[in-house]
Amino acid sequence: MPKKKRDLFPYALIAPAVFAAAIVVLIPIVQTGVMSFMKYLIYKPKDRGFIGLANYATAFSDPVFWLSVRHTIVWIAGVISLQLALGFAAALLLSRSFWWRGIARSLILIPWVTPSVITALMWRWMYDGNRGVINDLLVRIGFLSRYFPFLSNDKTALPAVMIALMWQGFPFFCIMIMAGLQSIPASLHEAAMVDGAGAVTRFFKITLPLLVPVLFTSILLRIIWVANSIDIIFVMTGGGPGYSTYTLPLYSYLKAYKALDFGYASTLALLLAALLAAVVAGYVKKVLSTEDSL
Repeated sequence: MPKKKRDLFPYALIAPAVFAAAIVVLIPIVQTGVMSFMKYLIYKPKDRGFIGLANYATAFSDPVFWLSVRHTIVWIAGVISLQLALGFAAALLLSRSFWWRGIARSLILIPWVTPSVITALMWRWMYDGNRGVINDLLVRIGFLSRYFPFLSNDKTALPAVMIALMWQGFPFFCIMIMAGLQSIPASLHEAAMVDGAGAVTRFFKITLPLLVPVLFTSILLRIIWVANSIDIIFVMTGGGPGYSTYTLPLYSYLKAYKALDFGYASTLALLLAALLAAVVAGYVKKVLSTEDSL
């Protein structure tokens, strides 16, 4: 094969994948960007037209938009912190040797493989203010004096939904961290024990530093997935009560498929992408600066 053709051969192999990605990803992004500068109401086809930055001006003066931004930040930070903490604890526990460890490792996958709609319905029923098992348990142990409508109260609705998503997503962190723990050579811990290092010292001096690459990748992926998650919120509360569980992706979805305002919904989607890019860039910069200082 001539050298020129040989050099182009790898590009020819990946060309179909690049073409498919362009159709599936690039074209919708461009279309969304174009529609964000338009008045695009489905039920008013004659009024469609270019309006410049009017949708963006509307968003920045929209109190629901800013409320959704605040909820989105709380949603990302809270859910990922809870998932990481529970996943880390489960990974440390399942890395120990006990006779039913294989069964426990299989059971830990149940929340992760359960469809989101099933998870949301299950937690909505458990939170039910009349017959929910969570209310029943809290009343029985004396934590509550009577049943409480967690999903109907604007102070507890968002934390309640966050707990549901935490339960669904923590196995991802558990699996990733377990894989990282198994890659750490046992000889490092043995040498540290010989030097008199205790369990806490070994954790912070050996285990945690060697898990940084795994944690970096896991948190980065979960930031993207959690930020775009709307199915749990939509099924459990629909954004209510009021706007208490509105996030940016949910607000964009409701504007598109309930209000049929695809122009404003596209604007909200692009602003979500900008917010997510800023969060990811800040996280990556923070992690890289921390690694450089070590």
